[in-house]
Amino acid sequence: MKIIDKIALGLVIIGAIVWGLIGLFNFNLVEMLFGNMTIISRIIYTLVGISGLWAIKLLFDND
Repeated sequence: MKIIDKIALGLVIIGAIVWGLIGLFNFNLVEMLFGNMTIISRIIYTLVGISGLWAIKLLFDND
């Protein structure tokens, strides 16, 4: 697995944990740590979203 794949997978896992916390406890970890829609939190959300799109590619890799 290439390093970019590992980074993308790590960010997808982080995103899944954040969504799990929101769904179960109505608790947004990113918002708590970095503020509500600050530039840093927006960057994190964007990176997680891009990683989710990259992870689609991982489904079809035949390594």
